[in-house]
Amino acid sequence: MHRIAQIGAGRMGSVHLRNAAANPSLDLAFVVDPRPDVAEVAAGVGARPARLEDVLADPSVEGVIVASSTDAHLDHALAALDAGKAVFCEKPLDLDARRLRAFEGVLAKPAAPLFVAFNRRFDPHFRALKARLDGGEIGDLETLQIVNHDPAAPPAHFLPTSGGLFKDFTIHDFDMAGWLMPDAPSEIFAWASCLVDPAIAAVGDVDTARVMLKDARGRLCVISNTRRSGCGYDQRIEAFGSRGMAVAGDLVQDTVQVWQDDGARGAALHPGFMARYAEAYAAEMAHFAAILASQATPETGYEASLRSLELAEAAAESAKTGAPVRL
Repeated sequence: MHRIAQIGAGRMGSVHLRNAAANPSLDLAFVVDPRPDVAEVAAGVGARPARLEDVLADPSVEGVIVASSTDAHLDHALAALDAGKAVFCEKPLDLDARRLRAFEGVLAKPAAPLFVAFNRRFDPHFRALKARLDGGEIGDLETLQIVNHDPAAPPAHFLPTSGGLFKDFTIHDFDMAGWLMPDAPSEIFAWASCLVDPAIAAVGDVDTARVMLKDARGRLCVISNTRRSGCGYDQRIEAFGSRGMAVAGDLVQDTVQVWQDDGARGAALHPGFMARYAEAYAAEMAHFAAILASQATPETGYEASLRSLELAEAAAESAKTGAPVRL
């Protein structure tokens, strides 16, 4: 087993704690978090609370999961890499592309493995979609549509340090676009509004957006975002090619349907990301375990992080100016 520690036990940290503790190849030994109940949280997954400096100085700790607040990701990842620990970092790696580029020498070829966890690449349905696209089943990809709709806005306390809609939310879609499209986008245009919650506008953010990407060959990708779907966690990708289309549709909580005179009734969509992407979160933790065992190299790291962050910043600029941005 590979001995690891985790920094952060908040909303995303709780997901990673459970998956790390459940993975038979990992020994989750320590949890680092300033919260007053950290001892109780750590005990719940068979770990102990610890100080960051003690974790980094412990030669028995092979890897560190960085699930701290978004604005602390890069500092914690750099500290762990400097200590020779393999890093699993929750996305995004940082909130400032210029700062990320400043550490390119350390992050592009890190001394220890750096895995930045874009969980949707590990969703079995999206992986199956990519396999079909790569296999040429719909011919040459021409357009892509990504729907990413939250059922409800996140807690108000989360917003100030999250990076906002584009860097916290749409960044998943930018990564998916880069993963699924044959070529990198060369131009981006975005419209954005605050239609869901005035508290989001109060902190200078938006909650509803449409983003269009175009590559040098003219292929298009449209991204649809909202913080309020009204129907559950709406997650769909549609790919259109020269010989047909491929769709990864919404997942419902079960597949049972009841038919009566007034039609069909079925299960609702998943209520949120933790349920919808449960398999993906477990799979990315298994990927980290394989990295520690030298059985895999990180599927996503510095380059994927920088590319998605640059798109997020360009989208914000386009939404502000009302003009497309060349990349």
